[in-house]
Amino acid sequence: MISISVDQEQCKKCYSCIAECPFDLINQDKEGFPQLRKAAIKKCIRCGHCMAVCLSDALDITVSPFAESPVVDKGLLPSPESVEHFLLSRRSIRTYKKRPAGHSTLKSILDISRYAPSAHNAQPVHWLMVENPDEVRRLAGMVVDWMTELKVFPGLTRAWTQGQDKVLRGAPHLAIAHADPASSEHPIEDCTLATAYLDLAAHSQGLGSCWAGFLVQAAMHYQPIIDALDLPENHQVYTALMLGYPKFRYRHIPQRDELKIIWR
Repeated sequence: MISISVDQEQCKKCYSCIAECPFDLINQDKEGFPQLRKAAIKKCIRCGHCMAVCLSDALDITVSPFAESPVVDKGLLPSPESVEHFLLSRRSIRTYKKRPAGHSTLKSILDISRYAPSAHNAQPVHWLMVENPDEVRRLAGMVVDWMTELKVFPGLTRAWTQGQDKVLRGAPHLAIAHADPASSEHPIEDCTLATAYLDLAAHSQGLGSCWAGFLVQAAMHYQPIIDALDLPENHQVYTALMLGYPKFRYRHIPQRDELKIIWR
């Protein structure tokens, strides 16, 4: 059962919690303190905005307890210049060292992906993390089988016969985002955002990544791969990310096209 508690001695009646609730589920009681409307039982999306925005730490909510919610440390927030350089320095990595990442590192970046936005905070994203490099290669071979069967991408299939993996690029790890399409209004976008978070979290840990579009296409249509992934019933693969330590270090930031924008 969802409920909020308000420390009336701490509450300044600033009503930031009321202003920030996405669905107007908080109003004032007879004494002017915040309270949940009855509609909150069905409409609350568990975003925790009310607790997180409270100026005096006076509000607690059962779906995101105050005691379990870390304080935002302004000292750890990067400067705009640091954010810009971090984002511009991210590259799609297609050559990897054979050295695998540690389990704790993979778990750490997956944990960060949980905080990606999702429609109505449905949080529908599930992950399949393929840690074993041999299993990653086996999946790459199955994608090649799919391509061979369809007679598409001959260059990639030819490279495979010559011992080169141009599908998953010899990456030691593969993260696959999947969801039940009935669990969210926008599962594609939700999985894409979570994968983008994972991508950037990997970059922060010195890991390289590359979006695995060929694997995703095959996982939508090729039954042997669908069987191999063995996902929960009704789940679909929406995105996938190769992961591993880059073999080479990028020393410069390549140029991109000029910004395309219309100002109104």
